[in-house]
Amino acid sequence: MAPPLIQLKDIALTFGGTPLLSGVELAVSAGERVCLIGRNGSGKSTLLKIVAGLVEADRGSRFVQPGAPIRYLPQEPDFDGFKTTLAYVEAGMNPGDDHYQAQYLLEQLGLTGTEDPANLSGGEARRAALARVLAPSPDILLLDEPTNHLDLTTIEWLEGELASRRSALVIISHDRRFLSNLSRATVWLDRGQTRRIEKGFSAFEEWRDEVLAEEERDQHKLDRKIVMEEHWLRYGVSGRRKRNVKRLGNLFELRQQRRDYRGTAGKANLAAAEAETSGKLVIEARHIGKSYGERKIVDDFSTRVTRGDRIGIIGPNGAGKTTLIGLLTGGDAPDTGTIRLGANIEMATLDQHRESL
Repeated sequence: MAPPLIQLKDIALTFGGTPLLSGVELAVSAGERVCLIGRNGSGKSTLLKIVAGLVEADRGSRFVQPGAPIRYLPQEPDFDGFKTTLAYVEAGMNPGDDHYQAQYLLEQLGLTGTEDPANLSGGEARRAALARVLAPSPDILLLDEPTNHLDLTTIEWLEGELASRRSALVIISHDRRFLSNLSRATVWLDRGQTRRIEKGFSAFEEWRDEVLAEEERDQHKLDRKIVMEEHWLRYGVSGRRKRNVKRLGNLFELRQQRRDYRGTAGKANLAAAEAETSGKLVIEARHIGKSYGERKIVDDFSTRVTRGDRIGIIGPNGAGKTTLIGLLTGGDAPDTGTIRLGANIEMATLDQHRESL
């Protein structure tokens, strides 16, 4: 096996009182394609930041092959201080890199390079951030939710681009198809520790179920052993003091193992409060329009939404999907036309940047 480009050993990190990472191991060699899997809140993004050198662990070691360039794609890119998307992308390159790649990748991703980062949609911001990490052609790419906010066409382009590159990949994503197509190894971050198989994401669920079933059997055996030792303590103590002390110590150790065991996290239960019964009409839009400067985002659009409807809005990044949602839900006013909401409507929205949370 090729020597690792980057390696973490015995990484531990605690936030508050509960250990987030405990004895984590991770090694990535040239050309490997690794997906990092785990429940929300398990520490995947934090671990990726440790790999990138942005967060320092409480314990453990981090080794990076000298001269191996690393690029990290965060979930929320920071555009502060950049006047254009081209300036943002070029700032991520080294003096010896081919700066033509910055403009080329922006154009491939549907951007001109002249956009003001402050006015980008969620999808456009993600595309600019991707151009920044791809332009230097690094040895290691660390990608945290790379498909967030991207339209289907761009996701397909990104998948093909990453598949054609020789860079090592470590990917966090909730896009199952994207992971299945790109990954060749899977690292599972579970209860602060990592397990690894040399198979892609498509094999993960079957492997996970086997691991958890074996773990459950081991815990059942431990419980039975504790019961047997406790029964001996109550009824089987003999006059042989030395043996009794040793066996009592063994019982304490078994109990400690049981206390230290961190079971699998429970299932989340989501419940929506029942709103007061409304009429059939939810939203009615008539000939609405919205423009920013000379650019028409919505033009002479009409629709009627009734109770029970489930509607998907599809379109390329920057087409105006979020703007249209804002108009229909009353978050923004149309320039032309009218929007009418039904009686007793209670509106709940979850925006791209999760500000309502």
